[in-house]
Amino acid sequence: MRFMIAVGIAAFLAACTPQTSAPTATPETTRATAALPDLPAMRRFSSTTATAPQRPNSEIAADFIDLAFQMESGRRLLFLSRFNTPITLRVTGPVPASVGPDLSALLSRFRREAGIDITRVSASAEANINIEMLPQAELQRLVPQAACFVVPRVTSWNEYKRERRSATLDWITLRTREKVAIFIPNDTSPQEIRDCLHEEIAQALGPLNDLYRLPDSVFNDDNFHTVLTGFDMLILRAFYDPALAPGMTRSEVEARLPGILARLNPAGQRRTVDAAPRATTRDWIDQIETALGPGTGHSRRIRSAKSAVNIAQANGWGDNRLGFSLFALGRLELGEDADLAFQAFVDAGNIYAQSSVTEIQEAHVAMHLAAFALSAGQADLALRVVNAHQGTVTRAQNAALLATLLMIKAEALDDLGRASEAQSVRLDSLGWARYGFGTELQVRGRLAEIAALSPGSGNS
Repeated sequence: MRFMIAVGIAAFLAACTPQTSAPTATPETTRATAALPDLPAMRRFSSTTATAPQRPNSEIAADFIDLAFQMESGRRLLFLSRFNTPITLRVTGPVPASVGPDLSALLSRFRREAGIDITRVSASAEANINIEMLPQAELQRLVPQAACFVVPRVTSWNEYKRERRSATLDWITLRTREKVAIFIPNDTSPQEIRDCLHEEIAQALGPLNDLYRLPDSVFNDDNFHTVLTGFDMLILRAFYDPALAPGMTRSEVEARLPGILARLNPAGQRRTVDAAPRATTRDWIDQIETALGPGTGHSRRIRSAKSAVNIAQANGWGDNRLGFSLFALGRLELGEDADLAFQAFVDAGNIYAQSSVTEIQEAHVAMHLAAFALSAGQADLALRVVNAHQGTVTRAQNAALLATLLMIKAEALDDLGRASEAQSVRLDSLGWARYGFGTELQVRGRLAEIAALSPGSGNS
């Protein structure tokens, strides 16, 4: 199936990252939604039900070692480093209202699912983990590419600025962690702040590495997972198991890990795997980072995405790495070659559909395909695609992606003449959009972008 699409859909979809980033509101999109009523209250996810890891313990053990004994840069860590418990945490700076309930829910999960004794203390108290909230512009003035980040041995932004060129911040020399600082923007959307809390506190507690091969983890730079998964909590529980201790070498941990995982995840003992995932090569990572990173011309980014696809295929990776390569290519080709973009999304979706572990990745692809269908006048197909993945996105607690899917669904229902249903769904989408995108201007901007995809808008 091939669809003709307008420039508007290409611009919209090309802007959508795995996190489904907030739209850029313009005077035009604001005017387009000016007749809408006041936005409803922000919607929030009530609880998290993490799915237990679906992979064998032998594979998880290899993941643990690579996560625990290597940095993202590739530098090797000689020792296991972690805190001694109990662990205290504080938040300083101007703290948005959403942080309190989101952080409380996360700390509860750490205690319940990972068995980590961690407690929030007052902003004036001393703490092991020090979260400082500050404006995004100030954070990115020093670290331009970072959404948020964690560093060891300091407790504040001022301390970090003094020590940022010194060996104080080198994780390599750590055995026992005593204090770390996490820096998070306070002027982004509630979802972006929550995502930073999940990833950076988890890194402060445990693994310092990310692995592209992981299909079921936030410890993966593809950013499909926005909240900690069952796999992540198992890794953290193993990190703080009494059988391990700060300062252990890789060989010491490798000797104890099979017994730890057998005790913590007995179901993983009964699973088998045909072959362990092959290591991700540096050339593929470089191509992906060029394709998706800033500061590179669009044609060069497309070439890099195509190279990533070729490398994945040449290495025999039929897994999420090939899927992600195709997903990146699809996004980049939207404004250049709509047929190629569509086929890349279809191929990526077929790869992700082969496993229940990659349902959220498949849902991200589905959002793009639903938008294609809506723009092509296939409202019934768009509706089926959204309905098939709405539950997955809700379970993954991605409000931005959920809001986008619901907006597409509302437009499809309107096109099918089901106006009252469309209005109810659209209202629901706006509540999730307030959490996922933040400001009213951004919410209304995204709504106008989706509305412009429908043939009935006159823009397709």
